[in-house]
Amino acid sequence: MEDIRREALKWTLVNALEHRGKANLKAVVRKLVAELPGWRCKIGELSEIVRQEVAEVNAWSREEQLYQLRKIGPVERHKPRERRGLSELPDLDKYPMVVTRFAPNPNGPLHLGHVRTALLSHEYARRYKGKFILRFEDTNPENTLLEMYELIKRDLRWIGLSWDEEYAQSDRIELYYGYAERLIREGKAYICTCEVGRFRELRDRGEACPCRDLPGEEHLGRWERMLSGDFVKGEAVVRIKTDMKHPNPAVRDWSALRSVAKPHPRVGERYSVWPLYNFSAAIDDHEMGVTHVIRGKEHEVNEQRQRTLYKHLGWSYPTAVQHGRLAMLGVALSKTQTVRAVRGGELSGYDDVRLGTIAALRRRGFVSEAIRQLMLDIGLTLVDSSLSWETLCAYNRKFVDQIASRYFFVANPVELFVHNAPELKEARLRLHPNRPESSERILPLDRRGSTLVFHLSGEDAAALGEGQVFRLKDLMNVKLTKKGRSLEADFHSLEVADGPKLHWVSGGAVELEVIKPDNTLEHGLAEPAVAGLQIGTIVQFERYGFSRIDAVRPKLVAVYGHR
Repeated sequence: MEDIRREALKWTLVNALEHRGKANLKAVVRKLVAELPGWRCKIGELSEIVRQEVAEVNAWSREEQLYQLRKIGPVERHKPRERRGLSELPDLDKYPMVVTRFAPNPNGPLHLGHVRTALLSHEYARRYKGKFILRFEDTNPENTLLEMYELIKRDLRWIGLSWDEEYAQSDRIELYYGYAERLIREGKAYICTCEVGRFRELRDRGEACPCRDLPGEEHLGRWERMLSGDFVKGEAVVRIKTDMKHPNPAVRDWSALRSVAKPHPRVGERYSVWPLYNFSAAIDDHEMGVTHVIRGKEHEVNEQRQRTLYKHLGWSYPTAVQHGRLAMLGVALSKTQTVRAVRGGELSGYDDVRLGTIAALRRRGFVSEAIRQLMLDIGLTLVDSSLSWETLCAYNRKFVDQIASRYFFVANPVELFVHNAPELKEARLRLHPNRPESSERILPLDRRGSTLVFHLSGEDAAALGEGQVFRLKDLMNVKLTKKGRSLEADFHSLEVADGPKLHWVSGGAVELEVIKPDNTLEHGLAEPAVAGLQIGTIVQFERYGFSRIDAVRPKLVAVYGHR
């Protein structure tokens, strides 16, 4: 709810500043509904939130309104018109073929932010009939996780990505060593053994550390000692020489390789010196012929560092194409936090339904087509994007609504006895109301003499009142005569009548457990045909929501997706 209030405050401020300090309630509500279509069915609640924000904002001075909006972020980052489609790649005439890459660190599962970069890189490579490379940047033995290589590839394939070449940087260490030694010999890199805090003090003042100007032979000797494992972690690093007066201290003599004692999960103890990100990524982009590096704008400093390395080596830097950050409202996307929670038992796995990982979205019944379309609609924009669950669900609904067969499921069931019922043994309903060609599903009716026995959801049963006429969806109308631990009713009519239309189950109902997005469980009964569905099937439980079958044995389990 805090996320919604923040969005309401943002658009109230925008509207107020556009209209002489006075926001218009209806205009703000319309804007929020356009941004968060999932709230259309809760317009009253949304309007009350906006009303409170409008009252507060309209009482502020213009200066206070401007101050509060600056705290939230620049207005232009939220313009939806900048979130549509893909622009043309720049510098196409410079290269014979477009080559892009996606370079994940296998230290945690992929989330939507990673997939955005991967999809954009893949889409551009395919658009221009170029090459798309998958490269695992696994040069940190301390956080590389062996299981992530296959999980990441599984997620990418599920999204619909294919790659022309695949690399793991842990297989290319000798290549990086060769370039490091070359740079040391040419006086463009050196081995620093200064204490880190002392180096930073000098660097921030624009002063060189004592190691920088030592003779070349000394640095080559230190390099051999690093390779022999004579230094422990933190004692020695290879630094790339740069301008010590560079306006950004983070670019001055940046670290390129360091000593690491921990074995690597893929190559074991074969190497004691490992390259850092900017060194290995820059070299690989050149060696692999990458023409366009598509990545988040938070890599701006990394790009500056890598350009200094390219200058030392006499290379031309590839075209850098940046995009803004993608934040998921209400979801922490940190890989480190996710891995820690899984290993600590706080989460059931990388597909825990509380996560925003690709594995979790897949488990909840989100389809790859919806995620692809959403990411491509956001496109290659520099502005930051705040993605709500409502938007993600709206995209998914467009796809799964066409493919998901309909079934009945009643949560927390309450028994209903319908007396004087007509002679009916079963109900035949279509699997999909908008597909005439879809087959029928059969719902057996539990008949006991002249009485039919049904189960309604606990929520529906609680809302009924004695004497009320309601319809058992697609079957008959009944009149409630008695309400207690169970319900008693009399048959009323068959023709569709006014009143509530309630879903139900009867004969042969099967027990079903539903995992909700907050990982709580909801128990109930489903119509018999649900027991025959395969794991991975996405269905719509009518009046309940889209769900995905998660297990069939030893018990039937579904994961709730959204309405």
